[in-house]
Amino acid sequence: MIYEIKVPSLGESVSNAVIANWLSENGSQVEKDQEIAEIDSDKATVAITTEYSGLLEIVVQAGAQVAIGDVIAKVDTAKTGKKAIESTVVVEKAEEVKAVLPEKKDNTSVGESKVSVSPVAEKMIADNKIDLNEIVKHKLLRISKADVELFLQNPSNVKKEISREESREEMTPLRKKLAERLVQSKNQTAMLTTFNEIDMSRLMEIRKKYNEDFQKKYGVKLGFMSFFTKAVCIALDEFLQVNGSIEGNEIVFHDYKDIGIAVSTPKGLMVPVVRNAESMNLLEIEQKINELAEKARNKKLSLDEMSGGTFTITNGGVFGSLLSTPIINPPQVAILGMHKIQERPVGVNGKIELRPMMYVALSYDHRLIDGKESVGFLVKVKELLENPVNLAFGNDPVKSLLGL
Repeated sequence: MIYEIKVPSLGESVSNAVIANWLSENGSQVEKDQEIAEIDSDKATVAITTEYSGLLEIVVQAGAQVAIGDVIAKVDTAKTGKKAIESTVVVEKAEEVKAVLPEKKDNTSVGESKVSVSPVAEKMIADNKIDLNEIVKHKLLRISKADVELFLQNPSNVKKEISREESREEMTPLRKKLAERLVQSKNQTAMLTTFNEIDMSRLMEIRKKYNEDFQKKYGVKLGFMSFFTKAVCIALDEFLQVNGSIEGNEIVFHDYKDIGIAVSTPKGLMVPVVRNAESMNLLEIEQKINELAEKARNKKLSLDEMSGGTFTITNGGVFGSLLSTPIINPPQVAILGMHKIQERPVGVNGKIELRPMMYVALSYDHRLIDGKESVGFLVKVKELLENPVNLAFGNDPVKSLLGL
């Protein structure tokens, strides 16, 4: 029987999308619940799975625009995909592998077996003058575009030639939407940034002392983001406008703290939201952040998990950023930027000591937040993180959490 695979609903405001990539080839064997394609919308990248096993027939090619409900592929459960079976060849001895560049688009001989090379991979091999034997190494596979790209990442394997060629590709809907929002934020907010620095000594001591027990007991690492999230929630109670938003001529104050955590993904920046973070302890925050970050990287985030948010935290320090001015995520009015921890000489009780310091930045909308409130908010966050016992966890913030 032939079953149709259609574009699913991607949210109330999304009416069309783009086929970003096919994860399975036309005519290949697919299995139930297997991811076969990725679809880009202006909200997110969504993986499409099949509910049936059988031979895949691709109806709409990658790069094409589609509407919700459009048929993009079919699965024939009465047939088996031949290409998937032909590609499962293995060579046990490297001495028997003698790879040559393919002269035809069908399978290429290697020793007594064959290597199947896709048309795209074949062109890349020829253009870059690659010895196919170097890609195959000690095993025989179906050489795909991804295999050639992985090989090209090692410059020593490629014969370098001077080139002045250019390539172009259309921006994905997600990247387009992100660009629109960034320009909107710049043009429609009176954005200023205030800076401070945090001595991370106490937090680093706590993590070093308890991280192993924490990970053994709960299965997640004890990171800095949970402490920053908790400190932000406490500071927002004191500076209500930092947790607000502007709607027309009205100021909206939120009693809850829905904290957006910026996550970098191959498709662009995503900001999943930890809802009611003020009601969570360190463990619950850490678990939720890990869950949302994993979903973001695997394209599993729902639209509900990315919508809303009253305040955002972004950490450029994981990429080595020492200082930056983060951009506000509308309709929010403030965002906290974390940065790289670096030892610097600081004055401590009349002496100069090397301390692990982190610059932090608060970008804020001056239409709602004045300098006094922005500076006060950042100072409060600094005080809480430099004295973790004040994070409302008892005399020992992590030991009580671990139940030690």
